[in-house]
Amino acid sequence: MAEESEKPVHGEESLMEKIAEKIHDSSSSSDSDHEKPESPSALKAKIYRLFGREKPVHKVLGGGLPADVFLWRDKKLSAAVLGVATAIWVLFELVEYHLLSLACHILIFSLAAMFLWSNAHAFMKKSPPKIPEVHVKEEHFLLIASALRNELNQAFVILRSIALGRDLKKFLMVVVGLWIISVVGNWFNFLTLVYICFVVLHTVPMLYEKHEDKVDPVAEKTLKELKKHYMVFDEKVLSKIPLASLKAKLG
Repeated sequence: MAEESEKPVHGEESLMEKIAEKIHDSSSSSDSDHEKPESPSALKAKIYRLFGREKPVHKVLGGGLPADVFLWRDKKLSAAVLGVATAIWVLFELVEYHLLSLACHILIFSLAAMFLWSNAHAFMKKSPPKIPEVHVKEEHFLLIASALRNELNQAFVILRSIALGRDLKKFLMVVVGLWIISVVGNWFNFLTLVYICFVVLHTVPMLYEKHEDKVDPVAEKTLKELKKHYMVFDEKVLSKIPLASLKAKLG
């Protein structure tokens, strides 16, 4: 009877030993996981990126063909697009060609060439050339109009919130931005400004993608300094503006 009573005791002790071993193994494995160094990808993800972006530059630019053109993934296509834009700027800005005159001359040349080509085929008793029929789909215009409407509505919401005096910081940013645009507008006309923006889009993203590891730390330091200056400006100037009374009057 004593031996029979001792058997369950030994069984319980062995079961407790197994449970203790499992707990010890799991705790040691968790400790080893904590001691493992972080992977390079995890460390890279923690690196500051310009404007707080989390996606690659290609994705930020929308991906697809436009991003490939701006980042010079297809050098021939990017060079062709930039060359066409430069030719248009030279025609309108340096040669002082007018848009209406250019459109009319292109149409005259195209129609004359197609007219002579069709008559030459008829004179040589050949089948006339096949000129494709061009139809503009309504869906494309609706998509463009819808996207433009959404952007305008969002801009109107922002302008309304600024006009109501709800965000002083945003108000100052918009005023400074509009003032900079007005100053730049005095230096260049609209076409030259559009061409400069186009050239910047073709150069800055590509250069940034190549040197982002060097640019991002400098941008982070610059942003910290700007935040410090803004905090000083906020403490000495903005905090003394009685916005609460103005909001109470508006409300």
